[in-house]
Amino acid sequence: NISVGKESKLTIREGDYIKISVQDHGEGISEKQIQKIFDPYFTTKKTGSGLGLSSTYSIIKNHNGHIDVESEVGKGTTFTVYLPASRENLPDRQLKTSETIKGSGKILFMDDEKSIRETVFKMLTYMGYDVESAKDGVEAIKLYEKSRDNGKPFDVVIMDLTIRGGMGGSETIQKLIEIDPDVKAIVSSGYSTDEIMSNHDKFGFCGVISKPYDIQKLSELLSKIMNGKGTE
Repeated sequence: NISVGKESKLTIREGDYIKISVQDHGEGISEKQIQKIFDPYFTTKKTGSGLGLSSTYSIIKNHNGHIDVESEVGKGTTFTVYLPASRENLPDRQLKTSETIKGSGKILFMDDEKSIRETVFKMLTYMGYDVESAKDGVEAIKLYEKSRDNGKPFDVVIMDLTIRGGMGGSETIQKLIEIDPDVKAIVSSGYSTDEIMSNHDKFGFCGVISKPYDIQKLSELLSKIMNGKGTE
């Protein structure tokens, strides 16, 4: 634990914090790159999305924390996270245990990252749903139309708000509403501060879920929507 006072150079409120540092001894990051590493879509990897560190930054900021990075080329990098500490005692109560809610139906999942599509496919399949995946809005619309034409429409569409280099959730939902005014769609993002995430119903979505995905929360949300219990 550390205390942050007025003399601190950290851009966070005064108070007590938990300090967590993670260090490696890799190639290091150049001064030019280090100024951009928290920017959305910035990446030095051929297969990277550039959303990992920007999502991390957003999550920590939303918890009134701070993340800092120091690096030296050829020697390694250190990331330091500061999160507000609490002096309150934990309540003496039993934790509620809950199980994943199983269901049935057909779901279309849209995300530009293959690893996320594969992970969520397994989660949804485990819950009991039939799943198809799309990498962007164009592909999602084609799958949605094809499914309707075949008489086997999707019950729910889950789509990422931001698709790198492609049609994201905000544009896709408008296209889907033109095709099917009764479409049931859930918007997802790692950026909880986006207006669509806080007012999803005004943009045509019937539910919202933040990344990283929690299988319990996702199963509860799908159960409510499948049973017509309104927006989440």
